Amino acid sequence: MSAAAPRDPLAEVAAVFTPRFAEFAFEPGFVAEVDQHAAAVRERLHAQGPELGLRPLDREALSDYALGFTDVLAETGWREPVGYDFAVCRLTAICWLAHQHRLLAA
Repeated sequence: MSAAAPRDPLAEVAAVFTPRFAEFAFEPGFVAEVDQHAAAVRERLHAQGPELGLRPLDREALSDYALGFTDVLAETGWREPVGYDFAVCRLTAICWLAHQHRLLAA
């Protein structure tokens, strides 16, 4: 019997939220929200004193962040709404960052 494959939270988020990128073409408010969430995630993962340099994101750090965020959503019983809310924006931002920094397995 083979062991179950390890969970890949970044790939799971990307599978669900990559289709949301199509909404960028007609939802400028959504684009702005996702951009702000992406900046917040980058800052959270890389804030080190007064200088917040633009260095590449680490796949493990972003994956750990995605896992923690989705675990909290699961614990609270969150369901993806029609439209977007804080969680949709944050998850889409995580997905955007993963694509932008080529952190998803080929």
